[in-house]
Amino acid sequence: MRIPYSGGKGDLLYLPLMKYRILVITMLLMARVLPAQLRWTKVDTGYGVLPRGFALYKTTDSLEGKPFAAWYAIALLKDRSLYFTTDTTMRRRLTPAQFYEKNDHPLLVVNGTFFSFATNQNLNVIMQKGRLLSYNVHTIAGKGKDTLRYHHMLGSAIGISRKRKADVAWLFTDSSQRYPVAFENDPVRFMDSLPGFSRQTFLSDAAVKATGRTGGLVQQWKMRTAIGGGPVLIHDGRMRVTNNEEMKFTGKAIEDKHPRTAMGYTADGRLIILVIEGRFPGVAEGASLTQEARLLLDLGCIEALNLDGGGSSCMLINGRETIRPSDKTGQRPVPGVFLVQLQ
Repeated sequence: MRIPYSGGKGDLLYLPLMKYRILVITMLLMARVLPAQLRWTKVDTGYGVLPRGFALYKTTDSLEGKPFAAWYAIALLKDRSLYFTTDTTMRRRLTPAQFYEKNDHPLLVVNGTFFSFATNQNLNVIMQKGRLLSYNVHTIAGKGKDTLRYHHMLGSAIGISRKRKADVAWLFTDSSQRYPVAFENDPVRFMDSLPGFSRQTFLSDAAVKATGRTGGLVQQWKMRTAIGGGPVLIHDGRMRVTNNEEMKFTGKAIEDKHPRTAMGYTADGRLIILVIEGRFPGVAEGASLTQEARLLLDLGCIEALNLDGGGSSCMLINGRETIRPSDKTGQRPVPGVFLVQLQ
């Protein structure tokens, strides 16, 4: 028996029954593997007055059959009524609501960097008005058989230049240098017996040894505003979750589902800020890093990175929460945030 089907050009093609069955099974399997794009609804009430170059969307569609809830803000980078900046603290943490009050009620507040609970220290880059306010941690001590060795790696960040162009890069930061050194193409990671490494080592030996190429090296990443996190999720328009290079998560944690915060940008100059609710079984179960990357790709991002998630994930629009924070006490205090202000 042969089964007719359309070949897409108005003609009828024929398949033997066995091949037809294989085709149907393959299509069903692909439908299970490749999730449909989510339906996003524009939220134009309940969050105060939103300017023309800014919009807010939400979804409660299921994600791969699981309960899901997420919001994203989209901001036109060229809109001069919008001012993109950051804020941080010294040896203390504030909730997003406290940052909102501290910064005279900005349009948007979202959490950013990873941090130390013991010292309240940012572990990633923060830049404000072209100045480095915090630095990447570049060295992690090995464990087990690597106890006497050290991992050296770059951290990623998203920045916005004076010309209002966004960029995601892997950065080496040094308090003696005004600007970070950036790898635009390939992150560097290597291991040795030294508990640290210098900018000179990074530029001369480490990059070549680790990658065998310059990796689009930029010695002065001159961003006006930047906030770090990791890992990178999208690079050059393709999913590229750099978990191994950045060492933000271990083992199979890349596929664990949690609340998430992420930022990216589109080819036509729009900034995307995404937050995903999670840790509420049966209501909103969060997303893996892979799922988060797919969502940002579907939203048109050509580059994007993950920021601190879990109980830290929180985004305020005109002071009002979007996702529900997963901590039982509500908003978690954090040492660094990204802000969008009206000017």
